[in-house]
Amino acid sequence: MDYSATLNADSTSDHDPVEQRGAPRYASLIRAAKLVCGQGEFICVIRDVSATGVSLRTFHALPQEQQIALELQNGETYDIEEVRREGFEASYRFKDEIEVDKLIQETWNFPKRQLRLNIALPLTISSLSGSGDATTVNLSQQGARVECDAAFAIDQTLKVTGSAFPDTRAKVRWRRDSHYGLVFDNTLSLRQFALLAASVQCPSMLDDMPA
Repeated sequence: MDYSATLNADSTSDHDPVEQRGAPRYASLIRAAKLVCGQGEFICVIRDVSATGVSLRTFHALPQEQQIALELQNGETYDIEEVRREGFEASYRFKDEIEVDKLIQETWNFPKRQLRLNIALPLTISSLSGSGDATTVNLSQQGARVECDAAFAIDQTLKVTGSAFPDTRAKVRWRRDSHYGLVFDNTLSLRQFALLAASVQCPSMLDDMPA
C-alpha cells in the first residue's frame, strides 16, 4: 500500500543522529517499502528521508542483519546501515548519498503495482471441481503468484487456505503452465501482510509483540 505525503522540513533534533546528518530532512513521507536481508523480506513504513539517511517503522521486531537493503515498490534498492533503533522504529544511513527527489517521486518504468514479497508460502487451493497444493512465488496485499499442479480456469473462483494464511477467496487472473496469478476478494491490511511475512520467514520477530 502506498501512502504518499511529503513535507520539506529544515529543522533538526539534538537527539536523533540521523537528523544531525547535515542534509535537508523530509518529514511525513509515509510510504510502504520492504527491508531485504538474509533473514528474508519484511514490510516497513518509511517515515522520513534525506540524501544521507532514512527513518522507518516496522510492525514487529527489526531485522538483526548487518547487510540490509531498502526496496521501494518500483523495485529501486538502496543499501543502508543502522544508526539507532528503539522498539519497532529505526534510523538508517544510506551507504551512498541518494537523490531524495527521485526516492520521493518513486518513478515507474512499468505499470504501478502493489508491494510484493518473494516468499514461499504453502497453500491449498480448491474449487468445486477439485483442489491442489500450491506454493506462492510472490505475495502482495491484493493477490499472489502461485505454482500449482492442479488445473484451474481463467476467472475461476477459488478458496485459498494455509496454516499461516487467513482463509480467503480469490479469482484466477492469468495462467502460464503451472503458474497462476490470483486476486484476493479481501485485501490484506498492511499490518496483516507484515505479520504474515514475519511469521513465515522469521517467527522470532513476533516474540516481543504486545498482547
